[in-house]
Amino acid sequence: MSTATTTHASVARRDQPPMLVAGPIAWARANLFNSVWSSLVTLALSYFLIKYAISLIDWAFIKSVWTVPTDPATGRLDPTACRVAKEEGGACWAVIWDRYRFILFGRYPFDEQWRAAIVVVLFLGLYVVSAMRRFWRAELALIWIATLTAIGVLMWGGVLGLRYVPQDEWGGLPITLILATFGLAFAFPIAVLVALGRRSTSLPAVKLLCVVYVEVIRGVPLISLLFMASVMFPLFMPADLNPDKLLRAQIAIILFAAVYLAEVIRGGLQALPKGQYEAADALGLSYWKKTFLIILPQALRLVIPPLVNTFIGFFKDTSLVLIIGIFDLLTSGKVAVTEPIWQAFSTEVYIMLGLIYFCFCFSMSRYSRGLEREFGQSVRR
Repeated sequence: MSTATTTHASVARRDQPPMLVAGPIAWARANLFNSVWSSLVTLALSYFLIKYAISLIDWAFIKSVWTVPTDPATGRLDPTACRVAKEEGGACWAVIWDRYRFILFGRYPFDEQWRAAIVVVLFLGLYVVSAMRRFWRAELALIWIATLTAIGVLMWGGVLGLRYVPQDEWGGLPITLILATFGLAFAFPIAVLVALGRRSTSLPAVKLLCVVYVEVIRGVPLISLLFMASVMFPLFMPADLNPDKLLRAQIAIILFAAVYLAEVIRGGLQALPKGQYEAADALGLSYWKKTFLIILPQALRLVIPPLVNTFIGFFKDTSLVLIIGIFDLLTSGKVAVTEPIWQAFSTEVYIMLGLIYFCFCFSMSRYSRGLEREFGQSVRR
């Protein structure tokens, strides 16, 4: 028995590929050191990466200051330790601990910021539920309505014993999430209709209207559109109807995002083989059934990467609402370091803001890749 076991083990070892054929060493040899030039580039990049990684760790952790004491004379934080750390090449993370509530929630009343925190959690929960395919049913619309209603009640208040907070006092991360969520949620169905209208052959007036809309909106920057929505939009409204600046900014973002999404969707429609349209016509389906049951699902599957890329771009572009005085996440971060004792430590605040934006954008990117793999497998089958 022992001889047979030994023989079997030796055969198994001989069947295993050597380290230079498979494994991390083989991968490095094939991709990083497969020639003299490749080896030199790899070594040079490794040197710079290690050098700057050590400098970053030294600045962010080893020489950094995380808390500062309170000055007993004034009762305020004493940033002396942060100034010393800055001179020695270290970071001052105490500014984050002192100003994080203003960064995240802006000018929202301090005692009511728990409501804004719940709103952020509700948004995150809504994103997670919407990303799960088992919730892709008609009930998902009810979940959205209920969640957005709860968000509105929490942000405005005025009911259920909650203090009323006007929109001028909103700010920070909730504003960014509101603009991005409502903007993309309303822009997407408009984009689908515009994309279909641009490809229409039986309705030339609708096609012309869609073309003009796309070319006009796409020909101006978002900043100018926000400015026009803030200044000129009230001029076209009745005298007794004056929407607040948050609603104006939301409308501008919806109109702007719909154009770029429409062009992405139109690309997917054009990339679809003509046989799919002919097969749908052969089944005797109406135009809308053919479009929403056969054509559009396949077209959207083809353009998942550019769609998500557009979503990511507009999530970051919400920071441009600063032009009309809305305190989004980035603006709140800028204002947070205007306090005299923290003006020299804005780098740490911008790093925090960058990490927040990165977490949202990276999550969208990873989810996009998962959808691509899942739908790609269904097609290959």
